[in-house]
Amino acid sequence: MTDPHDEPSVTLGNVSGSTFAIGSHARAVSHHGTAPARDEATEQLLAAVRELRADLTRVRGTDRTAALDAELAGAEEEITATGQAGPTRRERLRALLADSQSLLNVLASAGTVAGLLGR
Repeated sequence: MTDPHDEPSVTLGNVSGSTFAIGSHARAVSHHGTAPARDEATEQLLAAVRELRADLTRVRGTDRTAALDAELAGAEEEITATGQAGPTRRERLRALLADSQSLLNVLASAGTVAGLLGR
């Protein structure tokens, strides 16, 4: 039986306002006090993500719409936290949007009708 006093240990004091990572593949990212800067394209993507999430609440939910909404929520959080949506997140969104093409056609056609009615 091993003596618990022989085990390595780590002691952390007050770490408020600090950023650290532990482990061989750990990565620490810190954004204390300010939101990360976003370029115009990312601002437009964030606005479109929020708009599509709002639109999804207006349609009957399915497994596909739930998966799409979850990924859109993740993208919104990622953009808000880091100032961008990473390539992996973008690829997952593209795949989900391609799978949801019929839903998107309905939403796009509703927008077209609304635009024509506004004339």
